[in-house]
Amino acid sequence: MSAVSSPFPSTIVTGGTIGSIVVGCKLQVLHGNPPEYRKAEVLSIRPSPNAEDAARCDYYVHYSDYNKRLDEWVTPERLNLHGEIEYPKLKKTKTVLGIGKETGKASEPGTPSSSSRGNKNRKSNLSKAVTAGKGADGSTGPGTPGTPGSNKRKAAAMEESGGSQGKGAGQESASLGTLMDGDEDEDDNASSVANGDSATPAGTILDESGGVFSKEQEIEKLRTSGSMTQNPHEIARVKNLDLIQIGKHEVETWYFSPYPSEYAHLPILYICEFCLTYFPGLKQLARHRTKCTLQHPPGNEIYRKDDISFFEIDGRKQKVYCRNLCLLSKLFLDHKTLYYDVDPFLFYVMTIRDDDGAHLIGYFSKEKESSEQYNVACILTLPQYQRMGFGRLLIQFSYELSKVEKRLGSPEKPLSDLGLLSYRAFWTESIVALLVEKHKSGTELSIDDIASITAFQPSDVLHTLQNLNALKYYHGQYVIVLSDTVIKNAERVAKKKKREVDPKALVWRPIQFTATQLRFL
Repeated sequence: MSAVSSPFPSTIVTGGTIGSIVVGCKLQVLHGNPPEYRKAEVLSIRPSPNAEDAARCDYYVHYSDYNKRLDEWVTPERLNLHGEIEYPKLKKTKTVLGIGKETGKASEPGTPSSSSRGNKNRKSNLSKAVTAGKGADGSTGPGTPGTPGSNKRKAAAMEESGGSQGKGAGQESASLGTLMDGDEDEDDNASSVANGDSATPAGTILDESGGVFSKEQEIEKLRTSGSMTQNPHEIARVKNLDLIQIGKHEVETWYFSPYPSEYAHLPILYICEFCLTYFPGLKQLARHRTKCTLQHPPGNEIYRKDDISFFEIDGRKQKVYCRNLCLLSKLFLDHKTLYYDVDPFLFYVMTIRDDDGAHLIGYFSKEKESSEQYNVACILTLPQYQRMGFGRLLIQFSYELSKVEKRLGSPEKPLSDLGLLSYRAFWTESIVALLVEKHKSGTELSIDDIASITAFQPSDVLHTLQNLNALKYYHGQYVIVLSDTVIKNAERVAKKKKREVDPKALVWRPIQFTATQLRFL
């Protein structure tokens, strides 16, 4: 269902009816166990599946001050219609009536915007006005004063050429825009400028046939699909899959992922655990498994110790697998921005082996050539393997690669919430263990010394020491001092049995890419 304007002149009212709830409303919703009311925003509305009443709807809500992974569809009974309801404010859209700036007024003869500018600016403004200044009925505003015949011919020619150019630019910007996932809405004008439609009125978008449809109509049309769209921030707010089956695990998803539209809102999406191809039904997956010959990721095995293996995969050579891996990871990473252009990246996939094959645990990606010296672009441990020490193993492995490369590494920012917690814990554990070990041998270390030994960036070492409150100013200089509490915690963590990366089991050397190999179209 498309968004409806607020029926109330006031933004906040007390009490309402279920029919008055629209997209953008904020109200109290039952959440948790035991259930309690929490403020939430309605992000989408759809007809209830398998409901006898055709008018009955479900509401997709985001709980304020909660992570997006807790967003869910709720029934009308969970909405508190007797408390305060905050309705969205009406948005005023600007209309281009002339070829000057978007002032809402037609350009008049003799004004600087129409006559005193040069021919170059006039032609540029005219092409923009003709291609983007159409009204809802498809008509254009008043033209530029001048010779009627010549201006009409110019307008017709520019409309034909500008229309095709505008369509191509729109598709290009959309393909880039869909790679992004945002947490907050952007201003309509800023969004249109970013997409290359500086003369398009806010809230309107041209479709393939040249017609105009509203932002709300586009969101309703594309909110559950992975198609290229001009409003990725709005689309990505609504989770399109609730459950996936990969191997023997059924996993609840956390975030939106741009899978094709025909797979949206399936009861469950079936994924082959070896090639990561996705299917709408169990029969299709079973038929695929009789033909799929993969029993491990399609790359080079560079590490094997006990039942853990790491595979290195080139995104340029294994595009289909890497794209499927990115689509899968987007279900659990809110800040992931990449899912299509995988050529510039290497993927390091961690698996656990048994008699059936090597099963995917997690992975991290890495730029082939990073100007910022990042050793991780994206990192994920699948939910069914979290809280087992595998995330720490992934992080440790990324720094082992950095040590072989003889470089200092750092993960690309921003990190996801769980990624940040994992990295902080790993940095703290590694730095404290190193300081305690060197203290026993009577060796003093500086921040640069710690960085060179651990392959951490000095900034990460500094921030970790600051979080530990380990930097003290003493006799005109800063010194590293660990408290008794920090040391006791480190000793307690060291006694726990955990998996470690064995550098001797790593059979790998850095890949040297040529300029041609680093040129991506």
